[in-house]
Amino acid sequence: MPGLLRRLPDATARLDRRGFLKPVGLGLAAFCLKPGLMAEILTTPTLNEGPFYPNPLPLDTDNDLLVIGDALTPALGTVVELSGHVLDARGDPVRGALVEIWQCDNNGVYLHPGSRNRGKRDIAFQGYGRFESAGDGGYRFRTIRPVPYPGRTPHIHMAVTVAGRRALTTQMFVGGHEMNARDILYRRLSARQRELVTGTFEPVPDATVPTERVEFDVYLGLTPEDPSEV
Repeated sequence: MPGLLRRLPDATARLDRRGFLKPVGLGLAAFCLKPGLMAEILTTPTLNEGPFYPNPLPLDTDNDLLVIGDALTPALGTVVELSGHVLDARGDPVRGALVEIWQCDNNGVYLHPGSRNRGKRDIAFQGYGRFESAGDGGYRFRTIRPVPYPGRTPHIHMAVTVAGRRALTTQMFVGGHEMNARDILYRRLSARQRELVTGTFEPVPDATVPTERVEFDVYLGLTPEDPSEV
């Protein structure tokens, strides 16, 4: 994929990082759906956590996976600005939900002792991040465009925890990727379910380095007042 081996200039990585770590307030104007539509949306499909949830977790667990701590060297890969909302079954925002993401690095290696080719791991890539959803349910991360590894199409793992209990474990896929149709998990989903776990990656105009943006909303199928239904 074009641009996958390009690095962010050090100064740019540090400047962007400051802004990206701040809380968000993305607004729900674009998500005002007509009554009855939420019954059609249902919930985001649950998908495997997989064997590579970070073990152990990195020391740095913020929402910018491109730069670890005060390091000057950013991770390899195309920059991706991932954002969205955590919503309940009615489409209402879920505030204070813990959103976690994890994925392999640009070389296809996870932050896990069981991952293949560990000797090729990009030590500049955080591999995992978490963020608490804002009042409007908004969350955001800065990471890399996911890449394939043997047996799997590109994807980003995601987990959402509400009131101390895991409410959702899923995966986000890259829309239009040629490997999706052959992926063991993706091909088992219905067309509607695929829509709910597939993100559209779009170039960010005038970015100083190759950057893409993707919005990915998750629907938990529960109300914030009733986490017991998780």
